[in-house]
Amino acid sequence: MRKSFFTVLSLFTVVNVFAQDATTKPEEKKSPFTFSGYVDTYFFGNLNAPKSKSNLGVSGYERAFDQKVGQFQLGLAQTKMSYSTDKVDGVIDLTFGNHGDLGNYGNALGRVLVGGKEATGTALAIKQAYLTWKATDKLSITAGQWGTHIGYEVIDAPVNYNYSLSNLFNNGPFYHTGLKATVATSAKSSLTFGLVNGIDSKDDNNSKLGTMAQFYVSPAEGWNLYVNWLGSDEGVDTKSYYSIFDLTTSYQITEKFLLGVNAAYGTQDKKTWGGAAVYAQLSVSDKFGLGVRYENFNNKDGARALLNADGEGTSVNSFTLTGNVIISDNLLFKPEFRLDSYAKAKSGEGQFEDKDGNFTKNSQSTFGGALIFKF
Repeated sequence: MRKSFFTVLSLFTVVNVFAQDATTKPEEKKSPFTFSGYVDTYFFGNLNAPKSKSNLGVSGYERAFDQKVGQFQLGLAQTKMSYSTDKVDGVIDLTFGNHGDLGNYGNALGRVLVGGKEATGTALAIKQAYLTWKATDKLSITAGQWGTHIGYEVIDAPVNYNYSLSNLFNNGPFYHTGLKATVATSAKSSLTFGLVNGIDSKDDNNSKLGTMAQFYVSPAEGWNLYVNWLGSDEGVDTKSYYSIFDLTTSYQITEKFLLGVNAAYGTQDKKTWGGAAVYAQLSVSDKFGLGVRYENFNNKDGARALLNADGEGTSVNSFTLTGNVIISDNLLFKPEFRLDSYAKAKSGEGQFEDKDGNFTKNSQSTFGGALIFKF
């Protein structure tokens, strides 16, 4: 969504072998071109009944995507095209809609001049566009724009178990533009290193490129572990070095039960932020499952944009319960309840809005569901 901070291309090979007149037909080759995508829509209520019908609190960063309540909303429409050969993979991943704009906000800075006036370019629609050259069996090189390797979650609603996104997701990078190389160090491990144009932007805001790294290992069957790092000087006139360490792991304990953990620690301008989230997912039947996420996110230094009513850093504990209902192969329904509880501000003013439009609440409970069509 992971937040792709890593991107994985899945290749499926279908072999049909049968005998006819004592002869065997050759294997049918799968088309190198694939086309997929999804669209999601949601409706959520809020027990605070905010006058503005917004889940966003006093800082405006309390939710990543599902920001409106008491009304039907279109989340994101995606179209993804890929072409794969023995030596090259090419991916064009386009997104449109409210969540598409939010997830790719940095590219809105890319303006073009039309008749001497500024106009928004088409770069806002590009979630991912990259090519991967498979130089050898163990070395691949990727260039373009891709989802970040940081974090447990991704932008794509069908991939995440929970519909609403974590604070770790919301306060981390979304995507990168640059060049990276991945080396398979064994059958169950790999190393990735790369250079990127800073954080969440197709353009670099200074003359210094950022660096990224990832170590992947599978210590046992069903257990995946990723150790991620990203560093970049984001200053324009003065140095403002941003760095984040991230640990993501999941373990399929049984066929029906999965446990996941995400932890991150970031710094910028001598200020820190960080947090941890635990994920537990249970497959009740072939058509229904339940997922729980508990998260603590700490921004008390005020390094990120998530602040309280006094304009100071804050911390939050979040609990999310999500159901996964498989209506058909292409249709998912995700009912969800989420509770966010924030630390109190010194002034006494709350984090969230009440029915009168005043910020008197330090917690927020939302409930509803999302319908997701995928193909």
